[in-house]
Amino acid sequence: MGEKLVPAILMTLLSFASLAIIIRGLQLSMRKTAWIAATQKNILIKTIIVLASWVTITGLLALNGFFTNFSAIPPRPVFVIVVPFVILLIIAFSNKGSQLIKNIPPHWLIAMQAFRILVELLLWRAVLLNLLPVQMSFEGNNFDVISGLLAIPAAIIIKKKWSPGIALAYNIIGLLLLINILVIAVLSMPTPLRHYMNEPANTLVGEFPFIYLPAVLVMIAMGLHIFSLRQIWLLRKK
Repeated sequence: MGEKLVPAILMTLLSFASLAIIIRGLQLSMRKTAWIAATQKNILIKTIIVLASWVTITGLLALNGFFTNFSAIPPRPVFVIVVPFVILLIIAFSNKGSQLIKNIPPHWLIAMQAFRILVELLLWRAVLLNLLPVQMSFEGNNFDVISGLLAIPAAIIIKKKWSPGIALAYNIIGLLLLINILVIAVLSMPTPLRHYMNEPANTLVGEFPFIYLPAVLVMIAMGLHIFSLRQIWLLRKK
């Protein structure tokens, strides 16, 4: 456990810090809407409760070894990606969600993606410690760090002048890179679907607190893309 301690602490801190920034962004964005204070407070409290419950449930399941049972198909860590994906889509296309998305500053949804630089540095450190296979880092086949690096200039340009073309291009690139690493992660797990046979197998993401990589950090990256794409459509339609 010694070699996992520092990555575990950093993964936990990054996950909770990212959630805190998302909650603060939600609070500030709601102030730009026409919703009354009681409605804003109600949505904020419900959001905090849902996120806290999600973090608690996935954490407890990981501590009890639920996600490290790789005999199941699909691998159980996949569920912590699929469930938020469906929920985020429902929110993005709901009436309240659409109203909120229209009031989020467009560059926020892209600038926040810069956190993926830190995620990739953590994955790279885990590879150096032989906790993850090399294809999970930018030394292998994971190029998701590009999403984080591109987020900064894209957000600066969009802040100066709204450009749906740049926003769309960024989100397409970011989504493709995200899908790429998710596929690599699944194909590196010790299941019948395994393609990458080098060691170690990708079992770390099923452990606590590393389950927060797919359950929180991937969820945030995915949610930012979904909301940004939805925003592009809403603003162009308007």
